[in-house]
Amino acid sequence: MSVEEPNEIIDVKKYKGVWVFAEQKNGKLKNVSLELLSVGRKLAEKLKEELIAILLGDQVEELVEELSAYGADKVILVEDELLKRYTVDAYVKILSELSFKYKPSILFIGGTLNGKDLAPRLAARLGTGINADCTDFEINKQGNLVQIKPFGKLMAEIICKSRPQMATIKPNIFKKSKQNWNRKAVVIREEFKIKPEEIHTKIIKIIKVDNNPYENIESAEKIVACGRGLGSKENLKLIYQLADLLGAAVAGTRSIVDRGWLSVNQQVGQSGKNVAPKLYIAVGISGEIYHTIGMQNSDVIIAINKDPNAPIFQIATYGIVGDLFKIVPLLINKLKKV
Repeated sequence: MSVEEPNEIIDVKKYKGVWVFAEQKNGKLKNVSLELLSVGRKLAEKLKEELIAILLGDQVEELVEELSAYGADKVILVEDELLKRYTVDAYVKILSELSFKYKPSILFIGGTLNGKDLAPRLAARLGTGINADCTDFEINKQGNLVQIKPFGKLMAEIICKSRPQMATIKPNIFKKSKQNWNRKAVVIREEFKIKPEEIHTKIIKIIKVDNNPYENIESAEKIVACGRGLGSKENLKLIYQLADLLGAAVAGTRSIVDRGWLSVNQQVGQSGKNVAPKLYIAVGISGEIYHTIGMQNSDVIIAINKDPNAPIFQIATYGIVGDLFKIVPLLINKLKKV
């Protein structure tokens, strides 16, 4: 397959289709890939174009059914033993050549560790722009993708004039669509001759690390989070007591993490992680946009703050106005009795 050099002047009419990079690990799809199919489905329908999932790996064909159920019209499948584990050299090579061949209009990549490694390198190879950590998308009257993301306390709308229009999206920004197992995507098989010497990174050993259960916030169903209202690191014991009784993870705002009270893995917000638990208890958190952008998709939000005008109450399901040092101990005692 020949690789063409990106031109300065692009005929955007030649670029069609909404692509989602379907990231998988050990034969299991990342949730963010399924979340991207949800937003991709809506955009594809607005554009009256196809939604196409790009699946790379070794013996991963069985994942096609799941990608179909979550909305993919087509799945471009590339299988090779050298794709079993992610390496940026192989993945950039294949995705760039596929993009040059099929010319997608939009290309989404999940903001995972691998996604953040892959996306900018791919954009450079394609000669296009990329917008990181988007939180929403629209299609304007000209048919361009409007990429929306926080910019300080504002929401910026960004348009990419080159193609494909690329963006990364953190996990838990969008809800997954309901599966339709009757959907059957068309499978397009592509073969690439990948030479071992083309891969400049080598995986020597994989070490399994036991994660701290308090820090597993991205997949937690319950989270107790704290902000500056907590006052001091010593008062974290209240947060951990409440979390233990609920079987919850513990999170915090950037200001808490910057103070060293919690690890960076526990930060929620624009510069941290996005979460979508069934229950999110915000203790002493004012609710500025750079924090709420990371937790607003929680099913139930309970806010505890002494300031009745705190922005957090605007998105809270339930709000408790009062001193957290009186309210949290009451909750702890009540839960102990239950």
